[in-house]
Amino acid sequence: MRRHLAAAVAALAVLTPTPAPAADHDHKTTGYLSTQAGPGRFPLVARGAAAPIVTSANDYPGVLRVAGDLQSDLGAATGVTPRAGQDTIPAGRDPIIIGTIGRSALIDRMIAAGRLDTRGVAGKWETSLQQVVEHPLPGVRRAFVIAGSDQRGTIYGVYDVSRLIGVSPWHFWDDVPVPHADALYALPGRHSQGTPKVKYRGIFINDENPDTGTWAPAFFGPGKAPGYPGGLNANYYAKVFETMLRLKANYLWPAVWGRAFAEDDPANHATASYYGVVMGTSHEAPMMRGIEEWNRHPAGTREWSFRRNPDAIKDYWRTGIQRMRDQDIEGVVTLGMRGNGDVSLPDGDGIDLMDSIISSQRRILAEEGMLGAPQVQTLYKEVQRYWDQGYRPPDDVTVVFCDDNWGNMRRLPDPALPARSGGYGLYYHFDYVGDGRNYKWVDTANLTNTWEQLNRAYRSGVDRLWVANVGDLKNEEEPAQFFLDYAWNPDAIGVDGIRDWERRYAAENFGGPLAADIAEVLSRYGVLQSRRKPELLNRRITVDPAKDLKTDPSAVVYDDQGNPFSITDYAEMDRVVTQWQALAARAERLKARVPEAWQDAYYQLVYYQVAATANLYELRRAEFTNIMYAAQGRAATNDLAAEAEARFAADQALNAHYNTALAGGKWRDWQLQPKIGYGNVARYGPNAPWQQPELNNVALPDEIYPYLKRIEVPAGASMGVALDGGDATTLPEFSPWQSQPRQYLEVYNKGTTPFAYTITADQPWVHVTPASGTVDKQVRATVSVDWKRAPAGVTDVQLRVEGAGSSVLVRAPIRDPELTPRGFAEANGYVSIPATGFDRKAGDWRVLPGIGKSGDGVMPLGAGESRLDYRVTLTTTGPVRISALLMPRNGQLRYSVSIDGAAPQVVDAVAETGAIDTTMNRQWARNTSDNVNITTTTHQVGRAGTHTVTFRAIDPAVILQRLIVDTGGVKYSYLGPPTSRRF
Repeated sequence: MRRHLAAAVAALAVLTPTPAPAADHDHKTTGYLSTQAGPGRFPLVARGAAAPIVTSANDYPGVLRVAGDLQSDLGAATGVTPRAGQDTIPAGRDPIIIGTIGRSALIDRMIAAGRLDTRGVAGKWETSLQQVVEHPLPGVRRAFVIAGSDQRGTIYGVYDVSRLIGVSPWHFWDDVPVPHADALYALPGRHSQGTPKVKYRGIFINDENPDTGTWAPAFFGPGKAPGYPGGLNANYYAKVFETMLRLKANYLWPAVWGRAFAEDDPANHATASYYGVVMGTSHEAPMMRGIEEWNRHPAGTREWSFRRNPDAIKDYWRTGIQRMRDQDIEGVVTLGMRGNGDVSLPDGDGIDLMDSIISSQRRILAEEGMLGAPQVQTLYKEVQRYWDQGYRPPDDVTVVFCDDNWGNMRRLPDPALPARSGGYGLYYHFDYVGDGRNYKWVDTANLTNTWEQLNRAYRSGVDRLWVANVGDLKNEEEPAQFFLDYAWNPDAIGVDGIRDWERRYAAENFGGPLAADIAEVLSRYGVLQSRRKPELLNRRITVDPAKDLKTDPSAVVYDDQGNPFSITDYAEMDRVVTQWQALAARAERLKARVPEAWQDAYYQLVYYQVAATANLYELRRAEFTNIMYAAQGRAATNDLAAEAEARFAADQALNAHYNTALAGGKWRDWQLQPKIGYGNVARYGPNAPWQQPELNNVALPDEIYPYLKRIEVPAGASMGVALDGGDATTLPEFSPWQSQPRQYLEVYNKGTTPFAYTITADQPWVHVTPASGTVDKQVRATVSVDWKRAPAGVTDVQLRVEGAGSSVLVRAPIRDPELTPRGFAEANGYVSIPATGFDRKAGDWRVLPGIGKSGDGVMPLGAGESRLDYRVTLTTTGPVRISALLMPRNGQLRYSVSIDGAAPQVVDAVAETGAIDTTMNRQWARNTSDNVNITTTTHQVGRAGTHTVTFRAIDPAVILQRLIVDTGGVKYSYLGPPTSRRF
């Protein structure tokens, strides 16, 4: 398939940032490359010939290597592979010259002769220049020059050309083809991607079992450490390094689950140096040694305790630093210490202990001549206590703040503190193993949420080092690329530019014609997926109202047999499943439009995660409906069990395609990550409430947990009646102002013999459809009101349901208010208000698209009053409860609420719920699992009519999702009751 390059850019006379690849309509020019000849344009490939690629032999090995990648990329794009050589330019040929300022003899000769202007590049960190140069060297008519300020600057400059050619950074990991172009030209002018705003930008390969841990040793060959064939070797890491550099990352924490980077393959560190990647170690692995190295050797048989075993530990650390020095490893040294297995220290948490640990580590660095190496202390989980209690590492050490493992930063630098020469960094998660449950199956990131937290961190001065836990890397492609793009230049992506970024991401992988539609699918996927991790779809976390949430940890109740979405109220489960089904159908229609060559890439980057998650929601709905039906004795019970098993089979089929057929079997046994059997204590033991099942999701019916129910359906006919799906005798109150779906009742059979039924109302202006018929297994009948005929006030209507020799009376309360509604109107006992539904505001507010569980969020900006006024109409008087649904941020989260100018009630949403301390807790697990922090205040309403609810944000971290005014009718639901009608 032929896909050309997009979006014309004029030749620039001055050094300017290169525009990101875009999907424009002429399909001829992208950035500074074009498929058409023109004045001043340099032919990289034209008329069946390619410009030779020339480097200097004395340049960095990483530069010589990347020149080979450009050679391959041009060949893949055009079918014409350039010649490549060093120092000598073929006679009569206009070359591509690649080199590093101060390292490449060719580049330095051009600079000395005044042919290459490197102002704005030379002396910078990781900065590159692309330029068509006339008469660059004696005997050379013109050249396309890629020059870098340092090794990685040159590498990034080369890979930027590759991306404009159409080579996706994910070409290996997701089998993205290279689009064909008959010719490629470089535009005149000086072009640059600028200097990165964050110095060290990287990823953490983590939680890599079972996917990477199973697939990689089979695909690349086993590790070379004796007795450890499951290790990841240099062939594997070479592909990781290449992808990182194509994404402009420079820093890696290697895999740690039973793996030792330096030992699994002695070539691993050398390969990192060859590629030009900076190595580090995670927060649990100080002094350039993975914790697995301790576990493997005799020293590891002794206790990992600095108080009780300091000499062995210091010797162990010294060896890591000596290796770093002797192998000339470019690295960032992790300081501090955590317990073996990424847990808290067994020695306690006193500042004196941490000071002693870091002082000892610094002494080792000084003694080994490595004190000048970059160093970090990562304040992960309980380690943050040391900082909070006043401990400060040496000033040149970068202090790395962490999120709470669920995408919410726990702390940022206090602007009142003096600047640190080491600066600040951050550690962020797109994958996690721990409470409230592992999430490591598919991408669940909401890019708006990610943007807001990264933006807040960067504006707070966190710009020295950023690292993201990306699990296996594959499966987290979009958030990983967004994270790294944002780290390169936060100013280039505003909150209103996230959707444009997604379109560019889609265009880069699938071309311009499909970019907008694919980006919309990915955007909607991120919003739906971030509501709740798919691993948590069989876990409901509630608060016991009889217990004190702030003082009693048992007030938070984990129900691992509970559907978090309501089956019976607000049609919530049906609405959510319908949304996922609609998205999956959209992805399916798009799949039919994707060219054959791109089908494997589409399956990996778009289709699988959408289709498999939609199927999982259908499975859970069938499963929990089956359990409810069994308790009611419905004849349809076993049908739902069969449907759940069919959905399970569909899940296995999606996995099987991934694991056997995709890309010709390349990804054999990749898609092994469990996501269904979580919580099965009987099978998996006491860790099951949050830890993954160690058995994979093979075709075992009891992997669907809780177990499905099957019943013996008796002969004959027996009628049951359910309201909105559940057992009740009164329907929710009807109102002309209600927004929730039509209310219904179900007539169901508890036997095998069909029966006739009738439903009659004692008022002619209440209608039931269908009011009569035959029940085989069940019939759903909707109830509606003719409001033109309904009397004002409240009327109780009786519905009589008759069938199978029995009769059931159902109460239907009807309220037709004698008020003129203004603003959001009360109905069904509540008013549900989206954050963006304010009538007036004071101060500056930013809308955050799709960040909330059921819509956009708003956050305050700047100093001064931040107030939002919401107009509501209430039919209820007396006490009402107002719940504020906030993003589950950490630190101080204060706001106030008032009605009609009454004294504001101030709430600290974190202090009120005890949502987080330095070691996390059950309420924190609830808030992060539910992706919301809910706190409630009580207010008095003296009259029915129109009122103003005022919300004030006191702290800048407050992000409001929704306000719910409960006048006595709010029922449990995960998303909250549907948005009220606005008049």
